[in-house]
Amino acid sequence: MRLDPIRQRLYAHGAKPCHADHVLRLWAQGRPQDGGRVRPEDYLPLEVRNALPQLTDELRGLARLRSVHPAADGSERLLVGLADGQTVESVLLPRDGLCVSTQVGCAVGCAFCMTGRDGLLRQLGSAEIVAQVALARTRRTVRKVVFMGMGEPSHNLDNVLDAIEFLGTTGGIGHKNLVFSTVGDRRVFERLPQGKVKPALALSLHSTRAELRARLMPRAPRIDPEELVELAERFARATGYPIQYQWTLLEGINDDDAELDAIVRLLRGKYAVMNMIPYNSVDGLAFRRPSDARALTLARSLNARGVLTKLRQSAGQDVDGGCGQLRARESGMRRVSF
Repeated sequence: MRLDPIRQRLYAHGAKPCHADHVLRLWAQGRPQDGGRVRPEDYLPLEVRNALPQLTDELRGLARLRSVHPAADGSERLLVGLADGQTVESVLLPRDGLCVSTQVGCAVGCAFCMTGRDGLLRQLGSAEIVAQVALARTRRTVRKVVFMGMGEPSHNLDNVLDAIEFLGTTGGIGHKNLVFSTVGDRRVFERLPQGKVKPALALSLHSTRAELRARLMPRAPRIDPEELVELAERFARATGYPIQYQWTLLEGINDDDAELDAIVRLLRGKYAVMNMIPYNSVDGLAFRRPSDARALTLARSLNARGVLTKLRQSAGQDVDGGCGQLRARESGMRRVSF
């Protein structure tokens, strides 16, 4: 479901734009329609008030909590049930962040990610994406939304951009606190700067070697890493937001000194932050995370050589909550090798 039909339903019941905005704002904030100091009868037309109970129930049904997996780092991994019985994952992050899914499954098939094992099952509508935010806000404050959960946002571009515009306006999220994460797609660099709301951009790099990157992300667009960085640099300079490069550290695969040297050649002097994320062990996948000492050495070396680098940990490691893993646990996916 997209957002515009919801708004059109409200208009059909006699709502003006200000009425529709109010109803949708309360929903996106995870607040009840009748829980504030101003009651619906004080500002909504009668026909809209009469339609609210059914509409509210339908909006809640877009994303219902199936299970919660709290972690020691303060994150909560949420298994979210959709209206058609499918499930996706959202992650409440420390410091008021939320990671949302944009697809059921994924077509990219990243070798180290459980999400793509079943391929792409279906797209999420923009209302289903926003519904994850509304659901999360019933649990805690959300001031930042990253489109980094299940799915590749560039493969669902219209719905994701619709959700971003809504969240950056009616949803009350600061534009730079909306982070579009992608494996790299030329359409992203064309479309994102054109929107009313311009999100920050996170780019999954994972290797500077085109052949290895293609093995790690077998169905990502074939764009050479050097070209990707140039496209991203133009975007960063145009929007004023640094690119967040994502690098999942895989022991013996992309954690060697040659990769380190190539990262420096690619990113030194660029408007960018390198996020190095030691691999979060996932049931069914054979990859290993490097030692903490090795990961720290890599991050310190990059910083010393002029590439701003942050060593991050994937949220919820102690609850085996790698992306797609909660859903896979329900469906019993098998172990595979790289």
